[in-house]
Amino acid sequence: MTTTAAAPAAAVAAAVKDGAAAYSPGSRALLPDATGVVVRDGVEIAWERFGTAGPHVVLLPTWSIVPSRVWRAQTAYLARYFRVTTFDGRGSGASGRPAGAAAYSDDEYAADTLAVLDAAGVGGAVLVGLSRGASWAVMVAAARPDRVHGIVALGPACRLDVGRPHVERAAWEAPPGPQPEGWSLYNKHVWLDPGPRGFDRFVEFFVDQMFTEPHSSKQIEDCVVWGREAGARVLVDTTAGRLGCDGATSAPFEPLCRDLRCPVLVVHGTDDAVQPVAIAERLAELTGGELLLVEGGGHGLPAREPVLVNHEIKAFVDRVSGPPSAPARRTWTRALDRPKRALFLSSPIGLGHVRRDAAIAAELRALHPGLQVDWLAQDPVSRFLAHRGERVHPASAYLSNESRHVEDECADHDLDAFEAIRRMDEILVANFMLFDEVAASGYDLVVGDEAWEVDHFLHENPGLKRAPFVWLTDFVGWLPMPRGGERQAALTADHNAEMLEHRARFPALRDRSVFVGDAEDVVPASFGPGLPQIAEWTRAQFDFAGYVSGLAPVGDDERAALRERLGYRDDERVCLVSVGGSAVGLPLLRRVADAVPALRRAVDGLRVVLVTGPRIDPDAIPARPGLEVHGFLPDLHQHLAACDVAVVQGGLSTTMELTANRRPFVYVPLRNHFEQNIHVRHRLDRYGAGRCLDYAQASDPDALAAEVAKALATPVTSRPVATDGAARVARWLADLL
Repeated sequence: MTTTAAAPAAAVAAAVKDGAAAYSPGSRALLPDATGVVVRDGVEIAWERFGTAGPHVVLLPTWSIVPSRVWRAQTAYLARYFRVTTFDGRGSGASGRPAGAAAYSDDEYAADTLAVLDAAGVGGAVLVGLSRGASWAVMVAAARPDRVHGIVALGPACRLDVGRPHVERAAWEAPPGPQPEGWSLYNKHVWLDPGPRGFDRFVEFFVDQMFTEPHSSKQIEDCVVWGREAGARVLVDTTAGRLGCDGATSAPFEPLCRDLRCPVLVVHGTDDAVQPVAIAERLAELTGGELLLVEGGGHGLPAREPVLVNHEIKAFVDRVSGPPSAPARRTWTRALDRPKRALFLSSPIGLGHVRRDAAIAAELRALHPGLQVDWLAQDPVSRFLAHRGERVHPASAYLSNESRHVEDECADHDLDAFEAIRRMDEILVANFMLFDEVAASGYDLVVGDEAWEVDHFLHENPGLKRAPFVWLTDFVGWLPMPRGGERQAALTADHNAEMLEHRARFPALRDRSVFVGDAEDVVPASFGPGLPQIAEWTRAQFDFAGYVSGLAPVGDDERAALRERLGYRDDERVCLVSVGGSAVGLPLLRRVADAVPALRRAVDGLRVVLVTGPRIDPDAIPARPGLEVHGFLPDLHQHLAACDVAVVQGGLSTTMELTANRRPFVYVPLRNHFEQNIHVRHRLDRYGAGRCLDYAQASDPDALAAEVAKALATPVTSRPVATDGAARVARWLADLL
């Protein structure tokens, strides 16, 4: 009965298997448009649907060692074209966990699939199955050919004669040896052993076999967490159900494949250590399907090769679904009639990147009059660009918001920036897929300012590079923070090693690598054990632009007029408080607001001007006598130049603007933020600028007030900041046009 209710290397592998946590919805690239729970024979099956138009695609569950979030790199991209349904298979995620092997037979999963199709209003669909899911796709198509338009089988784990299921069953049921290792851990007695060499050891081993590709630490971490959440008893029952043990039964599978009439695409990695290529070859042979072998690919292709998998699924669905209902209108422009076009991508974590990129774009237009500059941008960058009258590409509306994710990762002025970027992988995949489509429309130049997803996935998929590509960054090297311990040291080194390998293998992929700063601004540290020194490698790989701000420093003779225009009197001291373009600085703003009485005692009559920026509601700051609060100020740089002293976060752009204008300031780096605490601090120390204050000290009103008073009383002796960086970068870009 069915009812429905609304609703890597060994060091890295060891490092990621401790302390991993399940994801919050904040890490999602796209939230579902509909959710529900279907109850079949007393078992709840939770489903989600993404997208509101187009053909239906159902991403089937796989073995219950992972939930439907295993498709997290596919849903956002596919949902722009199709209605995509996912569901947690019984025994995983939010679905029910019935007891006994019979409840987990292949027939039960196939019946669950049809129940979800009914509940979600899916008449017919393309079914996409990973590993065990491929078998259930075939069974549903055999039972209800009217409801299955095609099958994509990824790393299929099917009951075919090449798999020797009788041998597997014997190994599964036999008592293990005293020290099981390797595939001898695939044994029900081992899984039910509560000791350290029991279930957890198996999960770690199996996940390692899923991802044979180097630098798969994040994918391994995800699946180890999910496997432990599933639990030993469920996985024992699911495996017994597949093998036909403990009361479960299974019908012959090959006849179903021979009788299949829908199109089939089989995709398999040649280095799959879980299922042999022979199974994929046999499945394609029996079904008359197309076979795509991924050289060097492992078993977890959707997570490890998301760009390839996404493109293959979309192309397959387009083929089997037929042409759109109405002919599309197309325009083609002769090559010599096309204007020169550049596509800029600026990191949305704050506004510093887009400020300098806008300055570079202005200089580039002067060198190439008539150049069309498009921006693929999200909030708050898009707001800044709109204020300047720049053209934001309409596809930007489909970008998944990175700032929101980073804000969700932050707590009380504490942001582990490296971990936040790692946990943003789903968003980065989705945004790269969008970039890839936009870039396909034809650009003469692509500029990525810390557009991590573009640089990474172009190196992973170099055939997708369509135009000269310039990479800009103001730091090189992911570095561990002390709190991260050995785990983070191993992970950052692995992340760096992957980047080094990318650059060594595809040196021409970047047409220019630009470091925003001088060679001396690069930190004197190593990429990790056995890896090069960061400074030495960067000098060989990058061009150095000097600092790029696009803003001319304000001299003392100009400052009086600027202060008058901004409403600051000559006879008052102004303290400007700013935390950049994201909401992570809200705790610091509140601490400074609480310290206003102490600040005004330490500096008589001090006027405290607090700027929340584009993503913090000014009403979130408590009112205080002597405190004025502003929201987003497009001319914030003028206030920074006009103030007498500033209290800011540890971001590079704001601190360097203050340095260039020779303003005294106190900066409070986000705790555990490696860039602010290591890279930015190294640069500011070199310039002799600013007073660094730990957040714990900044939380003490009297301590903060004392530092501000000292900053005001100390003459500024910092090094001058170059002002020609934007023009220099523009000349380099102009050569590529």
